[in-house]
Amino acid sequence: MPRTHAPALPARADVEEAARALTGLVARTPVLHSPVIDRLAGARILLKAENLQDGGSYKMRGATLAVGRLAAAGHTGVVAQSTGNHAVAVALAARRHGLAATVVLPDDAAPVKVDRARAAGARVVRAGTTVEERLAVARRIAAADGHPLVDAYDHPDVVAGQGSASLELIEEAERRGTPLDALVVPVGGGGGVAGACLAAAGTPIAVHGVEPVGCDSLARSLAAGRPTPVAPAPSLADGLRPGCVGELPFAVARDAVRDVIRVDDDAIAEAFRLLLLELKVVVEPSGAAGLAGALRLAARDDAGPWERPRTIGVLLTGGNVEADLVARLACAPTHAAVAA
Repeated sequence: MPRTHAPALPARADVEEAARALTGLVARTPVLHSPVIDRLAGARILLKAENLQDGGSYKMRGATLAVGRLAAAGHTGVVAQSTGNHAVAVALAARRHGLAATVVLPDDAAPVKVDRARAAGARVVRAGTTVEERLAVARRIAAADGHPLVDAYDHPDVVAGQGSASLELIEEAERRGTPLDALVVPVGGGGGVAGACLAAAGTPIAVHGVEPVGCDSLARSLAAGRPTPVAPAPSLADGLRPGCVGELPFAVARDAVRDVIRVDDDAIAEAFRLLLLELKVVVEPSGAAGLAGALRLAARDDAGPWERPRTIGVLLTGGNVEADLVARLACAPTHAAVAA
């Protein structure tokens, strides 16, 4: 028998509603542009600087929406798990509403993200290195404390909130008279790319995910037709190593995302340096992966010229990066060519 009780997937209207609800609560971050990067890409690249968002990442959008609605419903605390940025965002959103927050982070989480979650008042619990380990601990804490779990990926308010960043980028590109042909979003658990798919629904914009080589759960899931876990390989992009795309993001993205672009550490480091030197902005490698993917997309020779994007939007998803990593990446040699 057909399933009639499955919850409806979020839609573009939910992203538009999220954007209205978040007005004045999160920053409307700038859209950056560099003629140098355009020349390298052979296309116009518009970069949404969510590294400048409150909390240092676009995760602040979904967390603010989800935690705000839980606070309005009378909850006194929340629980979250993530590799870092979602935990920071939930902690900050909880503090705004006077809620208790417990966040579960991996043992190898970036110290800057752990410190920022604690500074926001959250209780930090460390649990292994996989999303399964973190989720198991987070669910036990949520059950024991009676507080809802604000999942980093499988939560409709989180997906809709994250989608508001893509919606703003789409609107800004149209305002400038250069509407997007493509939208490129880094993929960890998939909430951001799912939100981008919703924001772009009903438009001709092609949405592309970007994953680090060896951390390509979405790409493998699309091929398999179901969420497929991977054992994440080492990557500069610590925020893109959850192990498996979320079920809700996969359900949204599977028929809406155009494809997934895989990028290695060299491409991510090159994109990081371009952003630092040409736009004078600091992003974490997970955020730089979006530009790395856009440069690969623009350099492709497997599509006819009528399909080649003229204007590509990129989400610079976060800027919570260790100072020593910034120094290491900034001092590495810069290569002029971008591999296809």
